Amino acid sequence: MSLEAITSVTTAEQDARNAVAAAQAKAKQLLADAEKAGKLALDAARDRADSDLETLRAKQVQKGQADTAALSEELEKDRQALRRKAETRLDAAAALIVERIVKD
Repeated sequence: MSLEAITSVTTAEQDARNAVAAAQAKAKQLLADAEKAGKLALDAARDRADSDLETLRAKQVQKGQADTAALSEELEKDRQALRRKAETRLDAAAALIVERIVKD
């Protein structure tokens, strides 16, 4: 083989090694970029989920307070109705008690 052919083969081999090294470096960089983008996307999704969860919790607290207030109001109305009903029977009950005491 001539010196020129040996030089040509050596140069080709070196170019191939350089191309492989460059491809490996590019692949590593692409992988690092993809991992970084994935982590950023995951963090953004986690932040959105946390925000959505906080919003839902706040809505549930408000709904719970509204439901509690409505139930409390309904119970108060029932209590007042029962009290009025009891008051209308109070005189009759007192008269019955007096009548039983007096007869005995």
